[in-house]
Amino acid sequence: MKIQSKDLSKSQKELTITVQPEEYQKHLERAASDISQSVEIKGFRPGHAPYDQIKAKVGEMKIYEQALEYMVRSSYEQALKDEGIDPVGMPNIEVEKLAPDNELVYKATVSLLPEVTLPDFEKIKVEKKEKEIKDEDLDRVFKDIQRMRATEVLKDGPAGDQDKIVVDMDMLHDNVPLDGGQAKDHGVYLNEDYYIPGLQKELVGLKKGDEKSFKIQMPKDHYQKHMAGKDIEYKVKVKDVYERSLPEINDELAKTLGQESVAKMKELIAENLTNEEKQKAGQRYEVELLEKVVDDSKIGEIPEVLVDAEKDKMLFELKHGVEQQGMEWSKYMENIGKSEEKLIDGFTDQAIKRAKAALVSRQIAKEHGLEPDFNEIEKELEVMREHYKEDAQATANLARTEVRHTVATLIRNRKTMAWLKENTGEKKIA
Repeated sequence: MKIQSKDLSKSQKELTITVQPEEYQKHLERAASDISQSVEIKGFRPGHAPYDQIKAKVGEMKIYEQALEYMVRSSYEQALKDEGIDPVGMPNIEVEKLAPDNELVYKATVSLLPEVTLPDFEKIKVEKKEKEIKDEDLDRVFKDIQRMRATEVLKDGPAGDQDKIVVDMDMLHDNVPLDGGQAKDHGVYLNEDYYIPGLQKELVGLKKGDEKSFKIQMPKDHYQKHMAGKDIEYKVKVKDVYERSLPEINDELAKTLGQESVAKMKELIAENLTNEEKQKAGQRYEVELLEKVVDDSKIGEIPEVLVDAEKDKMLFELKHGVEQQGMEWSKYMENIGKSEEKLIDGFTDQAIKRAKAALVSRQIAKEHGLEPDFNEIEKELEVMREHYKEDAQATANLARTEVRHTVATLIRNRKTMAWLKENTGEKKIA
């Protein structure tokens, strides 16, 4: 076998691989056997006909085409070993010559892991900042408790700015109904933020049976792109008005929530907010620490295959998040006013950052012996098996190679972050 190597841009290498007939003969025989399993050859059982008989039946080129995958896979793996190449993803294969009794010639374009030079970790210093819990934070929680415990009573009079109003609503632009812009029995709390700014103001003072039409200019940065910056006409009909009464924050309310007094409830809320802030501060610190390490590292050109892989992950994560909120993906795409292709294109910068972080994490693990071993991976998988023991399909999925690889990556990332915390500077600011 002969190999010619050529360096390309974006951490790619082109290998021109030439395989001699005597080197691929065994693959022809294997391919012929495969063919004979499905082609009837008189006098022979499936899979047992001689090579010449199979060639006479289907033609020699058919055997070569069937054998091509075996030829390429075997020679490509050997070429990687001979050239000392650690590839990323699958190669792009382009066959240049395939003919009976001739050498096989093909090009394999391979993406490579770029070279990563890590920084001086002793010079990496990131502040860990924890926000102080203030009275306004406690007040916000108390207001949420009041809202959740509010009572609602039907009223005959006009809606006040603390009430709830139920309407049928139609949204139009240039007299054309907006797709998805119709809502029946839609409740609006007039004292809370709403995704249509200014709507509450138009509804205050209306009573049951009232109808009203009005226009609202939507903000240019509104998240629903098909509405952003446009004058939207609203037609509403009031179905009901509810007077809302918020409970007082007192010991009686505290007892309904399992606390002996407001003072004790306030202590518990403050403790919970403090613990929540510590967790968030830790998460912010880890993100900033890794970003600083990545920024101070020297990284070669990122191969497109790594960026594309991160884009695929980001799309999967977004779809999963949308579905978790109970929204259909097609409806979400309609709301943001983008095609899936444009959405993915918008991931590019973040995908590059994620790819760099993965490369740096991998390099730290490699240089400092942080790669998880078999037992660590098995221990993690056993916890997952126990968690999913009632779900046969999920348990079966845990045996898949890609799942094992994902688990190994998660463990490696945890160990890498723990190592970074121990080996970089940290200044805690309360």
